[in-house]
Amino acid sequence: MKLADVDQLILLPALSMLPERMNTQAARAMLLAIGLQESRFTHRRQIRGPARGFWQFETAGVRGILTHPLTRRPITGVLHRLGYRLNEAAELRPVLEHNDLLAAAFARLNLWWLPQRLPNDAQPVQAWEQYIEAWRPGRPHQHTWEGFYQRAWRYLQTGEDDA
Repeated sequence: MKLADVDQLILLPALSMLPERMNTQAARAMLLAIGLQESRFTHRRQIRGPARGFWQFETAGVRGILTHPLTRRPITGVLHRLGYRLNEAAELRPVLEHNDLLAAAFARLNLWWLPQRLPNDAQPVQAWEQYIEAWRPGRPHQHTWEGFYQRAWRYLQTGEDDA
């Protein structure tokens, strides 16, 4: 998918279901970069793995968002707005494979519990550290991160996407 499509069709509608202060340019940049890092916005199902959705959530990550004191209330609101009455991580993880709005809401909330501010466009190292802390990838690929992070910011600042 093109970043403009992800941003306009997925991120902005998903962020509109969360508290307004969660919709920032830094949040959108991180979500675009993480989606590129995790799935290239191509793979909704992890290759040879259990993760689902463009942001590649496993059951433990879904459970964390459902139970964390900072994220429990906002995700419950999103689930109700989207018509889901599920509240078990194992039931919700497969839903993230095809419900991009819900997956984006989970992804934003996975950044929300971090204590530090989201990094700006000149802080790819700090962004990498936050990604690692929040996603805890099994086999992280730092060599691709900076390019994805720069690409996300470039799109948000200029509307251009060179992919």
